[in-house]
Amino acid sequence: MSLPSTEIQRVVLVVLLGVVGYLLVYNWNQDYGPSASKPRVSPTSAAEDAVPAAPMPVAETGPEAADDIPREELSGSAEPPGFAGEDVDMATSSRIVSVRTPTLAVWIDRLGGDIVRLELPRYPRELGSEEAVRLLDRGPSRTYIAQSGLIGRDGLDKNSASRPLYEIANRDPNGYSLQEGVLELALRHETGDVIVEKRFLFDAESYVVSVEHSIDNRTATEFRARLFAQLKRDASRPESDGFGMGPRPYVGAAFTTPDSRYEKIDFDDLDEEPFRTDVRGGWAAMLQHYFLAAWAGDADEVNAYNGRRLGDGNYAVGYIAPELVVPAGERRTVAARLYAGPKIQKQLEEVAPNLYLTVDYGLLWWLSVPLFYVLDAINSVVGNWGVAIILLTVTVKILLFPLASAGFRSMARMKKLAPQMSRLKERYGSDRQKLSQEMMALYRKEGANPLGGCLPLLLQMPVFFALYWVLYESVELRQAPFIFWIKDLAALDPWFVLPILYGASFFAMQLMQPPPPDPMQAKVMKAMPIIFTVLFMFFPAGLVLYWLVNNVLSLAQQWFITRQIERKTQPA
Repeated sequence: MSLPSTEIQRVVLVVLLGVVGYLLVYNWNQDYGPSASKPRVSPTSAAEDAVPAAPMPVAETGPEAADDIPREELSGSAEPPGFAGEDVDMATSSRIVSVRTPTLAVWIDRLGGDIVRLELPRYPRELGSEEAVRLLDRGPSRTYIAQSGLIGRDGLDKNSASRPLYEIANRDPNGYSLQEGVLELALRHETGDVIVEKRFLFDAESYVVSVEHSIDNRTATEFRARLFAQLKRDASRPESDGFGMGPRPYVGAAFTTPDSRYEKIDFDDLDEEPFRTDVRGGWAAMLQHYFLAAWAGDADEVNAYNGRRLGDGNYAVGYIAPELVVPAGERRTVAARLYAGPKIQKQLEEVAPNLYLTVDYGLLWWLSVPLFYVLDAINSVVGNWGVAIILLTVTVKILLFPLASAGFRSMARMKKLAPQMSRLKERYGSDRQKLSQEMMALYRKEGANPLGGCLPLLLQMPVFFALYWVLYESVELRQAPFIFWIKDLAALDPWFVLPILYGASFFAMQLMQPPPPDPMQAKVMKAMPIIFTVLFMFFPAGLVLYWLVNNVLSLAQQWFITRQIERKTQPA
């Protein structure tokens, strides 16, 4: 039996709203929900896992055997004081070397040459704060560092308990500073007649740090080693981790693989089994909201990428390069690149193929990406992301005008038919089948479509979701001001002005629509403005701004179309 009257339209609307709520909750739980906490205690020694052992050559043993690490390469005593178990004072320790550029503040431990702290001076931790976002850090309560070195037969990094202590010629105890151009920091270590230089190259305007290992082999035999580069991190979440009742951003590992341009491997997956894949070039990253750190391999080499849980409960993701052979009396250099900074798509595209996909827009990325580029283009002209959102909304409304106009015309016709619907209900209220037949006959006679009014909402849903992820994932909108009290479009409206205005516009739109004949549906529809006002109080101000402007434009469009239809039907 078909539904009578405008109940069809109302049922569809309620179903759509339910689908919206379900998809939001489902996607948040799938990709951004909190992972179950697990014990981080393991009987395995932390020294066994902190530095990966060199795998056997893939060409000789195959990809599975590459993970079969001989036990003798994992042996070692406790870690030396200050390396991992004990915090090193970044300001006073002679082992720490600091480098500051306009984009990065970096602290390097000469033991191993690891980056043990990294801050982003251009990104305040909080709005109005002078404290910068600290992306990498090593301390009593947090571990997140970028490691690299040489492993294998002649490598200097045998295990966690045996790593080289590099020296710096004419070291500046106050650290190094760069305002423009390029800075090279060279660390040097001698083992007999083998001299290894570990060079860090900084660009004043880049978030990429190039790390080179130059081996000068002055012996009578060839030198064999493999470059490894990895990110070592605990499973803790950043302090600023989403907003209000919204989703918790993804925190975990990601890779590009031969089968997937962008594959997320969360910590729970690494608890169950290690990850391994061989990729030409490639990258391995640790992701969090707005920021990431990623090692990118040489684009001309097939690198062995891996992710695993370590014996100390931390996690490591990175890669091992093919074996480097340095003939006797010669010099060779092998390099890796570390990107540590904001998820700026244009810059990520230049670092490595597919790295820009770490700006995760979800299933509607194909719509989110062009929306972001349109927003970015508008903002480059007007210089205000809030104004850009308004202009984008106007643009979307213009593009959807022909289809949305048909829906509004149908709604206007349905409202005009409301009195006749009520009379039919009074006449055939006890016979639902007859009532349905008479109403369908009335629809055909008047050219009305009870489902037509749902079209504008259907058209807005993909744009709503796509723009949500744009506002939520794009670091460009982080702490971006709009006007007056709205200092951050990616955060909640502190005074809830936009959600309240949105609720008022929702209520006004209901007044222009035909009332549902069913009393229960009428009560549900009256509650909708209140429900969505409360819901939008926990959404970013930029998204509420988009929806508010969209409602205002829809109101104007619906009022205009309704007036047109009324004029046409009025007697001359």
